[in-house]
Amino acid sequence: MNEDRQEERLARFLAHAGVASRRHAEALIAEGRVQVNGVPVTTQGTRIDPLHDRVCVDGKPIQGTTKQVYVLLHKPVGYVTTAHDPQGRPTVLDLLPADLRALRVYPVGRLDIDTSGLLLLTNNGDFALHLSHPRYVQEKHYEALVRGHPSAASLDALRRGVVFTEDDGSQHRSAPARVRVLRQSGTDSWLALTIHEGRKRQIRRMLTAVGHPVLSLSRVGVGPLTLKHLPPGEWRYLTEAEVQALLAR
Repeated sequence: MNEDRQEERLARFLAHAGVASRRHAEALIAEGRVQVNGVPVTTQGTRIDPLHDRVCVDGKPIQGTTKQVYVLLHKPVGYVTTAHDPQGRPTVLDLLPADLRALRVYPVGRLDIDTSGLLLLTNNGDFALHLSHPRYVQEKHYEALVRGHPSAASLDALRRGVVFTEDDGSQHRSAPARVRVLRQSGTDSWLALTIHEGRKRQIRRMLTAVGHPVLSLSRVGVGPLTLKHLPPGEWRYLTEAEVQALLAR
């Protein structure tokens, strides 16, 4: 082996190149979708030389020197949180300019198609992995319009944690939420909620479990970040201070 080679784990290279988080990169390798110098690689821990080895994912060459970017987007209702949708629905990447999409950014976490609000995107796999790790999970702040006027007992149930049903039929008890009533709107109510977890449609399921289905839902903050009057469909870069604040938690 050439002693001048500067080797790096393949999954780490893919994460740094903005292809996916390291965990997802490992899945791509396991599925045989990654080729090094034309040969499919399925062994985890494989090391490559980024300066000399040619790495492809699904036949597409990957460059390891992509500029790392961090984006805050105000996702509107009607967009799916993915890079590509088999059903042809608009994706959050459609809201970004071509030069930013060319840097292979992808969403950190997800928001449902019928939920609006703050969404982070990046091409830094380590950053995305950090934000998704249970030890460093960020608080997520929501505002929800719900049917009816929740009683004190319903609010207390949310603060203690409620049991709801997952897609597979299993039961899950949510972690305690912080919740308060913002205002009433006719026969409905606006609530502010903060949670740590991020299970699929969790806020909607929690509120349905206490008898107050969601009529409208928006994520208004993640950790120290807020939308700060950013209009739906608009985006901005995170500042260096904001990136470091997220990494410090």
